[in-house]
Amino acid sequence: MSNPRAEDKRARSTAARLYAVQALFQMEASGQSADRVQREFQDYRIGVEHEGEISPEADENLFTRITDDAVTWQSKIDQSTDRALVAKWPIERIDPVLRALFRAAGAELVTPSTPPRVVITEYVRLAQAFFPDGREPKFVNAVLDHMAHSLRPEAFN
Repeated sequence: MSNPRAEDKRARSTAARLYAVQALFQMEASGQSADRVQREFQDYRIGVEHEGEISPEADENLFTRITDDAVTWQSKIDQSTDRALVAKWPIERIDPVLRALFRAAGAELVTPSTPPRVVITEYVRLAQAFFPDGREPKFVNAVLDHMAHSLRPEAFN
């Protein structure tokens, strides 16, 4: 039997991850600070009605934690991503949406709050939403698996 509270919590966590990827993409594209982009999302995007559509509610604490940690740990996350990518294909050369996705996932992998397998599953699902017809979800799965083993090896013993 399904638990509506658990499903709502999961949906809010998934939405927080989606918004975090979008926010990180926006921060990189616009050069805006994390604080400014977070406020914009909280005031104008998360759970807000726009043109008759209501955007999903999100776990705003998770959203803020992911974006803050992605900024704080960006160098470590990017180095881990670079090691998981083909040597001749550094993170700067990959699609900016994928870069934002790897940084958001990396932020969750750097801290032990969420099990790595959950992080991988959630971000592969997001990759499927962003790239429904491409190979990117399999690529994301492989890169995140490598990153998870590198950043959180204790979780795989």
